[in-house]
Formats: sequence, C-alpha cells, structure tokens
Amino acid sequence: MSKTLTTQLNVDQIRKDFPIFNQPEGKPLYFLDSGASSQKPQCVLDAMDNYYSTTHANVHRGVYHIAEQATELYESSRIKVGRFISAPHPAREILFSKNATESLNLLSTSLTRKLLKTGDIVVLSEMEHHANMVPWLIAKEQFGIELRYIPIDDNGYLILDNIDQILKGAKVLSITLTSNVLGTLNPISELAEMAHNEGALVIGDGAQYVPHIKTDVNTLGIDFLAMTGHKMLGPTGIGMLWGKSHLLELLPPFMGGGDMISDVRLDGFTPNEIPWKFEAGTPPIAEAIGLGAAIDYLENLGMENIRVHEVSLMEYAFDQLKSRFGEDIKIHGPTNIADRSGVISFEFKNIHPHDVSQILDQSGVCVRAGHHCAKPLMRHLGVNATARASFYIYNQQDDVDALVDALAKAEAFFA
Repeated sequence: MSKTLTTQLNVDQIRKDFPIFNQPEGKPLYFLDSGASSQKPQCVLDAMDNYYSTTHANVHRGVYHIAEQATELYESSRIKVGRFISAPHPAREILFSKNATESLNLLSTSLTRKLLKTGDIVVLSEMEHHANMVPWLIAKEQFGIELRYIPIDDNGYLILDNIDQILKGAKVLSITLTSNVLGTLNPISELAEMAHNEGALVIGDGAQYVPHIKTDVNTLGIDFLAMTGHKMLGPTGIGMLWGKSHLLELLPPFMGGGDMISDVRLDGFTPNEIPWKFEAGTPPIAEAIGLGAAIDYLENLGMENIRVHEVSLMEYAFDQLKSRFGEDIKIHGPTNIADRSGVISFEFKNIHPHDVSQILDQSGVCVRAGHHCAKPLMRHLGVNATARASFYIYNQQDDVDALVDALAKAEAFFA
C-alpha cells in the first residue's frame, strides 16, 4: 500500500498566497524546481512595491524622512535574518550580498588577503556546488593554497574514515550543509568540532538548508554561513553572510566604494564598522525588504512544520516513484529520508534528463535538468546530468502524482 501525505501545513491555503499558481484555465503548473529558485508570495511582492511606491530613497545617507524610513526598513530586515538563524548579534553579524555565491567569494577573497598564505590547507567535499569550489580553485591558482576533499560513498554520504588526516593542519573547512544534488544532510556540527580542534575556521554553505530547516548557527558550531534569498521565498539579487563578529572585524573589505568607509584620504582610507564595511555602494534595498517579508512568512508557518511537511512529501514521492518504475528509475543520494533534504535527483531509464524535462513540461511539470553546478559530483556519479525534482511549502501530493504521470508519458514516448 502506498504512503499517504501527512502535513501540518494548509497547502491549499498557502498556494493562494502565490500569484504564479493562479494560472489561466487549463494551464496546470506543478512547480518542482524550488532548489533552483522558489516562488514568491504576494506579501513579498507587496513589500517591495510599497517601498518603491512610498519610501524609495537611498539608505544610510539622507536625513530626510523617507530616507530614514528606507534605512529603518533595510536594517530591520538585517535583524530579521540574524534572528532567523539565531545569530548572537543580529544587527552586526549579517552582511547583505548579491547571493550565496558572492558571500562565498567574499570569504575566499578576504581570507586569502588576511589570514591564508601559500601552502595553507582548505578542505572541501566532493559534493560542493561550484559556488563553494570555484572561489577556492581561484585562490589555489592565485595564492598557492592547497585543497583537500572529503570523498563521498555510493549512497551519497561523506566518507569520514580518514577525516582526521584530511583535516590535519587545515586552516579552513568550507562545506555545504546539504547537497543540492544528493539531498544529503551533512553532520556539520561534528565536522565543525573536529575542524576547530585543528585550529581551522568553518564555513557553511546554507543555500539549500536555511530555507527548509530551522537553523541555529550556535548549534551548528560554524564560524560563517552563506545564504541566499531567492531560494527562501525572497527576491533574486539578495544574499546574506553571517559571521562571528570578531572574525568580521578581522577581515578586510571585499570591495571598495561608497558607504563601506569611515574616512578616505589621498593616501588611504579607514573602513566603516561591521557590517557596513562589506557593503560597498548602494545595496539591494528593495530586495532586503522583500526578504524580510519572506522571513515573516516562513516564521508564521514554522520551520519545524515545513520540515515535517517536506519529509512526508519525500516519503510519498519515493514510494510512488519506486512502486511505479522500480529499477527503471535511479535516485541518487541517501535512501533514509531523515538524512536528506527535499530534492530528488534521478536518472530515468536511458532517457536524457533534458528530454525528460521537456516531456514533463508538456504536462506542466517543472523539474531541473543538467549538472546542477556540481560537475565534479556528476563525474563521481558517472553521469553528465540528472533530472531533479525539488519540493517546498506549496507542493503537495498532486505535484508528485503529476510527476509520476508525466514520467509515464515520457516512458511511453521513448518506448
């Protein structure tokens, strides 16, 4: 007997908050690509529109009324982000960036300018997104750092048998909290403790984690956390970086320009206080305000409820896919749902993932096809690409049923 979906979320009501699901008659939309970018509720759109319509002015610079209002809205969103992840000092420890990729580039650049030298060891894993790999490959090329990688097994778990040797002498451990391909939830707090015992700083890539699981940076035991707004109901163009305040004080600015300075002379400059010394130029004001509204929405639902919903949805999806297609579908990553986030990367028969995605699109089913910005992981899996379905708060049993039915059509088409 197939499983039934158990959830504490009222998904039918939630979907009414998202204008994109109000499709024209006869145009179904089964959106299963939130791992790439989530949809936006009306409250986020309204918050941004209201700012532009009533309060638009640059922040930190004007002393007139709407400029002060804009600054207050912008800074209040910073505090919301900090509280959302239980940052000890929300107003000082959250930096706004363009996305998680920029946050990770900021760290790799600032750390190599200040703390790392030729031959220093940075540890990554083989499941990293390019955003947490390419910046360190650049640092290797430009500054001569050494990179080591934690391997993964055939079930999508990190191989930790030799972790003591891998971390020995490391200066930085930079690792994803959960794989965007495999869904693997990594044992971050344990890894952080081991890395700290070696004197290493620990960076977490939380782009796929923070939108789905209640996050407490203190419990995780990390030093930095990179995040992005567009995967957690917020707009594009807004990323976040949390860092321990004493470390942010130590790091040099990432970019130079306006607002990140306290003083400028012909022979030098004095940087601003944190977090502003990392935010050169006009920041993404409207996007930060929209992000604040997204956090309000998520907190109203409850992150624990969101996790329960996604686990149940994954259990249902695994059951339906395996009972319908058996060995004709190969799902990558842990089989234990408790060990994974809400993504399913799969190979389907001998059909190319791009063809699978195109056939599914004809039924209104949206899945991602490609290497998912994780080419080294694809090589490890022995594939060029996979199809990926990813779930969020607005998905329900109907989405999984539509996915299964559309895959059956693809199976028939390529028979």
